[in-house]
Amino acid sequence: MGRLIAIVGRPNVGKSTLFNRLTQTRAAIVNDTSGTTRDRQYGIMEWNGMEMSVVDTGGWVVNSEDIFEGEINKQVHLAIDEADVILFVVDIKNGITDLDDHVAAILRKAKKPVIVVTNKDDNNESIYAEAEFYALGLGKPFSISAVNGTGTGDLLDEVVRLMPKGSDEQVHDDLPRFAIVGRPNAGKSSLINALMDEERNIVTDIAGTTRDSIYSRYNKFGFDFYLVDTAGIRKKAKVNEDIEYYSVLRSIRAIENSDVCILLIDATRGIEAQDVNIFSIIQKNRKGLVVLVNKWDIAAEKSQQGIKTMESAIRERLAPFTDFPIIFGSALTKQRIFKVLETAINVYKHRQTVIPTSQLNNYMQEVITAFPPPAVKGKYVKIKYVTMLKGSYVPSFIFFCNLPQWVRDPYKRYLENKIREKWDLSGTPINLFFREK
Repeated sequence: MGRLIAIVGRPNVGKSTLFNRLTQTRAAIVNDTSGTTRDRQYGIMEWNGMEMSVVDTGGWVVNSEDIFEGEINKQVHLAIDEADVILFVVDIKNGITDLDDHVAAILRKAKKPVIVVTNKDDNNESIYAEAEFYALGLGKPFSISAVNGTGTGDLLDEVVRLMPKGSDEQVHDDLPRFAIVGRPNAGKSSLINALMDEERNIVTDIAGTTRDSIYSRYNKFGFDFYLVDTAGIRKKAKVNEDIEYYSVLRSIRAIENSDVCILLIDATRGIEAQDVNIFSIIQKNRKGLVVLVNKWDIAAEKSQQGIKTMESAIRERLAPFTDFPIIFGSALTKQRIFKVLETAINVYKHRQTVIPTSQLNNYMQEVITAFPPPAVKGKYVKIKYVTMLKGSYVPSFIFFCNLPQWVRDPYKRYLENKIREKWDLSGTPINLFFREK
């Protein structure tokens, strides 16, 4: 993982529509007023067996009524800093505008592969207009229609061809990889420093692929794992950048390259939208989760009641996934930071849980008999048999039944909760699949 495609371009050229097309979601809000795209512009896609992340940078920069060149500059620089391949989207019907020229000038200087995507070629008649875009000086334009998907296959073949072929084989795969993520100022660096204070015990940093993560091996007090830190976080932040957007984008790399994420929440500020965004990236990548409420030493309400209130607020915001450990501590005073590591290692172990099929079936048959799936349109779903998928990335269960398409989400949640009640899978997502017998 850790291959990132960024979509850039001026407003209203169809960046969000292309994002939706590539990630096959309707996550981006598509409408005609410029500047509607907001956060969550992050998705995962696969093409020819290569898994890649897509970021629509338009959503990461606050567009105002009149589009500042400065805002678009920010997007483009963000893409140049973070992405492996950049898709520069232009509108084939409008031709080249001054703003397009301006973006192209920045991209020409970048040491990154850039593909010019001429969008809105909805009826293949604009193919002759494509030639004009050679003038941007960024090579052959690719004509597509983001709305109906024409041309996206060729475009993706080119993306795969340009992707840097790195490999992070230097990292021992049998050691857990933990990423420390969170909003700016939640205390990530303090936690890394607290853990890393005795430099001599730490095995050297190993750089991963291309420009992404740095793995620091932590080997003391009976712990042995890698801490994933993105190279980007170590760069001195540019003065006028949008720290929030950068932090989420930078977290993407660390999250993708880890097994378990330690999400820091600032006790003095509580859980905020930004935390929920980072959490949703952890969820999309099916990673383990430990929440550390940091700066608990200076929190206003430190009583048991305060802990309960904070805990329920966090679980409420991150629902329906609520089965994860929450620890209250402080990176500065080192209060409970080893508890965090122990917990992260437990979550890593939970991800590798194997439940014998006979045990699983005996228990699940009781659970299903006690509360069978509700009938849909007079049809009854009969679940015959359950087994765990071997060698899967997170605990995955296959339920064989006569009408898999009729099993609804509330019932899936019921089954998941029952599995979690019986076996300790705290902190790890689990997958439930329903197949015809």
